[in-house]
Amino acid sequence: MSNGRILVRACKFDGRVHREWKAKLIRRDNSLLVLDARFDTEIRHPLLGTIARGTRSVEYYWTDKWYNVFRFMNASGDLRNYYCNINVPATLDAGVLSFIDLDIDVLVHPTFNYEILDEEEFETNSRFYNYSTEVKRSAQEALTALLELIEKREFPFNDNAAL
Repeated sequence: MSNGRILVRACKFDGRVHREWKAKLIRRDNSLLVLDARFDTEIRHPLLGTIARGTRSVEYYWTDKWYNVFRFMNASGDLRNYYCNINVPATLDAGVLSFIDLDIDVLVHPTFNYEILDEEEFETNSRFYNYSTEVKRSAQEALTALLELIEKREFPFNDNAAL
């Protein structure tokens, strides 16, 4: 991990790499890892629309929580939205931050209205991958905790999280 540069790896439950990108580790505070990344290409996303090249993503991962939070900012620095994943807690090893994505996502608009996404995909994959009772329970508890943070505007959904 030279100069704080790391590789982020989002994996499926069977360990297959689903997505990878580079980011910079800008803060580590106990179980919290804060990364800074920029989109190097334009992305067209079915729910997020077009994410312009240069869009900044401040990413919050925990090694003991079953979710992560992405704070997307436009090139102007204004909040674009938050995108949250329910996942098995992240690990950081030899410059690679990995997490297992459990499909449930939460899209949070700048107004703090939110949408819970892909719950049906979670149910499908829970059968396909035979998620344990513990994994299913932890995912639901994480979703409840995440929604509470959003509704109360607690970290990282507040000004204390802005960089």
